[in-house]
Amino acid sequence: MKLSTDLILNKAVEIATTHVNEASSREVAHLDIGSGTGALIESLRVLNPNIRSSACDYTQSLMALPGQKVDVANLNTDGLPYPAEAFDLVTCTEVIEHLENYRKLVRDVFRVVKPGGLVIFTTPNVLSLQSRVRNLFFGFANLFGPLPVARQETFSTTGHITPISYFYLAHALAESGFRDISLAIDKPQRSALPKLLIFWPLIALFGSLAKGREVRKYKTVDASNEYVVDAMNSLPMLLGRTIVVSAKKP
Repeated sequence: MKLSTDLILNKAVEIATTHVNEASSREVAHLDIGSGTGALIESLRVLNPNIRSSACDYTQSLMALPGQKVDVANLNTDGLPYPAEAFDLVTCTEVIEHLENYRKLVRDVFRVVKPGGLVIFTTPNVLSLQSRVRNLFFGFANLFGPLPVARQETFSTTGHITPISYFYLAHALAESGFRDISLAIDKPQRSALPKLLIFWPLIALFGSLAKGREVRKYKTVDASNEYVVDAMNSLPMLLGRTIVVSAKKP
């Protein structure tokens, strides 16, 4: 891979190949949403020759893999152009922050994945300490900022229109029917360690108090979502640059 997103793709590939290798040695149908140059598809092919990948993106002009067809779809207006239960594995890296309605896509991914199949989503971690501090002083999370009106470029960082925290992505997955939702990160940010020393005691104290209030007074935290709430102030969340969220269809 020769992209700035190497670590993100590597983590997605690691999770995907672990699932595929555990599942079976048969041919595995894979869909890569936001396939770009095909770097993730290429990595999966190298690690497991039984994977057969379909690519979906807003344009076919980015694809660099010879012979790889790209199914073009504008996911702000179109559904995924595939039948129900067509794929064993679906990857969607650095896409949902560009969409007006990411929950619609999550529901459509549930439709096209087979029972027992794995899905992997990645998106910038808006709850990292770096991002929280930037939001505190500037009002914008990391990798999000003021958007030009009538912007032309919608697929670069300028097109990041939907900041999505781990809770809301996990909630969308659970509401769509996914289970075994799991959090990983691409890498810890060493530059956040000084901030961790300053803010960790405050986050631990006031986070615990806030959670207790939600449990007792507002009844918003229960057995269905407590594990996600607890992850919101975990060390991986505070230090991670990008969240990598996986889930399975029952």
